[in-house]
Amino acid sequence: KYNLTYWDDWKEMVKEMDVVTLNCPLHAETEHMINDDTIQLFKRGVYLINTARGKLCDRDTISNALKDGLLAGYAGDVWFPQPPSADHVWRDMSFHGMTPHTSGTTLSAQNRYAAGTREILECYFSGRPIREPYQIVTSGALAGAGAHSYTEGNATGGSEEAVGNIHTR
Repeated sequence: KYNLTYWDDWKEMVKEMDVVTLNCPLHAETEHMINDDTIQLFKRGVYLINTARGKLCDRDTISNALKDGLLAGYAGDVWFPQPPSADHVWRDMSFHGMTPHTSGTTLSAQNRYAAGTREILECYFSGRPIREPYQIVTSGALAGAGAHSYTEGNATGGSEEAVGNIHTR
């Protein structure tokens, strides 16, 4: 009815796509999913869009793929590390567009963020428990939305580089 194709494996799908967008969480199994090996599976001249997590892509792989024409363009609103250093290779790539991490942020979404933040702060300062959907970590363990969005461990190794970037911007 809709002329859609289901793919069991994203690595097979990218061989056919003209535009690939990354919309998945960062877990150990998705860290650097776009790397020197997997980029070779892409159709030459593809456009890659990453609005998920910067560390899904190996930064040098993306830069090199743009230089040699494997990628026609790269766009995104995520970096790794975030904030990026002044000499981050993505700052000088050809055929790319980067924006702040705001994909999907509408005015109504911003109102919901503000209301949720207010509720969390009111609960915290009044000693009331924070509602489960707002929790990321509770008593040192993933909880609430965090339990559904993240995996235990360190899928973001290297984040310490970003801490240094905050002071050098």
